[in-house]
Amino acid sequence: MMLLYKSMAMMAVALCAGLTLAITVPAPDQISMASQDRADVVPAYAQAPSNFRVISEPRSYNPDTASLDFVYHNHDEMTRYLRATTARYPNLTALYSIGKSVQGRDLWVMVVSASPYEHMLGKPDVKYIGNIHGNEAVGRELLLHLIQYLITSYTTDPYIKWLLDNTRIHILPSLNPDGYAASKEGTCDGGQGRYNSRGFDLNRNFPDYFKQNNKRSQPETEAVKEWINKIQFVLSGSLHGGALVVSYPYDNTPNARPLLSSVFHSYVSQPSLTPDDDVFKHLSLTYANNHGKMARGVACKSASPSFENGITNGAAWYPLTGGMQDFNYVWHGCMEVTLEVSCCKFPPAYELRKYWDDNQLSMIKFLAEAHRGVQGFVMDPNGSPIERAQLKIKGRDVGFSTTKYGEFWRVLLPGVYKLEVFADGFVPRDVDFMVVEQHPTLLNVTMQPSKPASSVTIDPNATITNSSEHQPNTTTSTTPSSTSTSTVSTTTTSSQTNIAALETSTPNVADLVSINPGFESVPVDERLEESADEITTTDSPIVTTSTSTKASSNSIPRSTTWTPPQANSGEFGDRLIFTS
Repeated sequence: MMLLYKSMAMMAVALCAGLTLAITVPAPDQISMASQDRADVVPAYAQAPSNFRVISEPRSYNPDTASLDFVYHNHDEMTRYLRATTARYPNLTALYSIGKSVQGRDLWVMVVSASPYEHMLGKPDVKYIGNIHGNEAVGRELLLHLIQYLITSYTTDPYIKWLLDNTRIHILPSLNPDGYAASKEGTCDGGQGRYNSRGFDLNRNFPDYFKQNNKRSQPETEAVKEWINKIQFVLSGSLHGGALVVSYPYDNTPNARPLLSSVFHSYVSQPSLTPDDDVFKHLSLTYANNHGKMARGVACKSASPSFENGITNGAAWYPLTGGMQDFNYVWHGCMEVTLEVSCCKFPPAYELRKYWDDNQLSMIKFLAEAHRGVQGFVMDPNGSPIERAQLKIKGRDVGFSTTKYGEFWRVLLPGVYKLEVFADGFVPRDVDFMVVEQHPTLLNVTMQPSKPASSVTIDPNATITNSSEHQPNTTTSTTPSSTSTSTVSTTTTSSQTNIAALETSTPNVADLVSINPGFESVPVDERLEESADEITTTDSPIVTTSTSTKASSNSIPRSTTWTPPQANSGEFGDRLIFTS
């Protein structure tokens, strides 16, 4: 009875908000054939077609040993493999470098997607990063094999085809190639090769939300910061070794006083939870539950900690300052977790096949989580995109922003939420929406410009108070359209006028869709030889407030024609469509 009451209440909220429910039958290639419970991550098949079959085990994978075997690859061997792969699969891969290590080694990234060179409108970018600690080598090889698995399965596995058709996957196998070169196979513990060639721990080298990080920023760290400032990633995983657990933000806490015990990395600490703790736990469990062993929570050694269900809050395990996952989340709104995939940091090569079998399904299902929650576009009344609008889910104070084309994504669990949207030159908006389990919610938000300056008479003797803190009063009314579908019509008035906003002109849509290479438009032969253009980054986190703020304009330009999304496009099958 309580469940029925809750369902009816959610439906009532949805109807009051003026939802448009668009249901389309999923295509066969959108149906998972890889797992018994794939419905928890793949939108588009509340009703599975008759040809649906489930396989609960990882897919068969036997790489061509002539191109990639289960052995370790040094930097030159890895480079040759990546170049050969992008030459062999030009329609599914693109290779680029985000910069160089201290010793001059390229930090290669391989894009694997049905659209490797151009952003796919309305479809998310996700990433994996390996080998941030040079002596933690398993993740490096897993990511090389993940590339091979994805490209060789595209034409044979409907689920992989769906994933690559709807996602751009960026894979950086080694962030610390200098450290890897100093490491030694068969070494399970110790710090040889952990740091970059200047002796810096790269996972302690990022800006920190809780404490000032005074460590000198390294080239590898700067490359990552520029990279994720150019491309708005939705989801990310960083592969480590030395434990078997998924660790999620926050890694740090403002009042942590760790007490080092007799065992290395055994601390007395408390959890430091994010506003999105429910989502991070879900993402972590998605990986751990599909791993061969991780969810058992068994300690690697008798003296090592065990982790319930194979997951842990980072600060509860041990607090650290300058971690990469906190930086991704707080500064850029990217949901990143740390994947500890091997008890031994650099195990013998003959064990690599075992690690692949344990992690294969987890790596795939984790990436698909980018399609859970809410996604959509922020537009002006003419249907033109609004770039770098600031968004926040009410009650969750870590924000995110729109892309060059007005796109946004946020991973959320089922429930009723309120989206707060701010953009310079526009009246702030609050929009109610609902997320369901079976498929993502498409939410399109139209922003109304602030009152034009030409229609405002300003008394030169008047005193302006708190002009930047306008708090709109919003009245929502539902009006029927020409069809049976209803839309939301919102009238917004402001009790105060933001004078600065009156002087801000609406962006020219021609400028928004112009071609500007950045990482994305470099020809493949040039991409192999050049690092990405440098840009200026900011170390200010995206923690939104109730006032509109101007964000950095350094989003990655993409060469595509912007078209307003169609409610009945059915790209992901069944979707809740909100037009506000």
